[in-house]
Amino acid sequence: MAKKKKSKSGFTEDWLPVRAIQNNMIITRDNYKVTGVKITPRNIFILDPGTQSNVLIGLRNFYNTIDYEFWLVVADRPVDISVYMSQMQLLLNETSSPAIRKLIMQDIDKGETFIRNNVVDTEYFFLFKGKDTELLQKQVRQMISGLGTCGLNASLISNEDLKLLLENFLNGGSKTEFGTVMPA
Repeated sequence: MAKKKKSKSGFTEDWLPVRAIQNNMIITRDNYKVTGVKITPRNIFILDPGTQSNVLIGLRNFYNTIDYEFWLVVADRPVDISVYMSQMQLLLNETSSPAIRKLIMQDIDKGETFIRNNVVDTEYFFLFKGKDTELLQKQVRQMISGLGTCGLNASLISNEDLKLLLENFLNGGSKTEFGTVMPA
């Protein structure tokens, strides 16, 4: 009986079955493709009760039409407000009115609070896998259309979104600069 050789690599890429991320898909070593849609967050609980009910009924009906395996994934993405903070600082420097300066300073203080507390945006994804690219593209279109009938906006997941999901999964949400996945 032959023994399996254990990998002693310290690199995640050596045991992760990801060959590449391209064309809005994760390509695995066994030639499966993982793709999906990104859903724009929407707080339905601030809507009137009738609209809330319609969205929830629509989602229930939508879920019942999905006849393939999928994963609903929630991921946090760090919020980068550095450009906004720079614009506020420029505006503060150009303003002489004490009342307007006070309002701008309040915005800057709030922005600094966001930065100190590592504020994140929560994003939602439906992911699914298969080997047939055409079928996956059809499923993406159906999912975008189905979510649209529920009053939700969805779009094809991007390569950057897929990298973010892998980083969140592998690094506990910590941003890395060296990359998570390397092509084989």
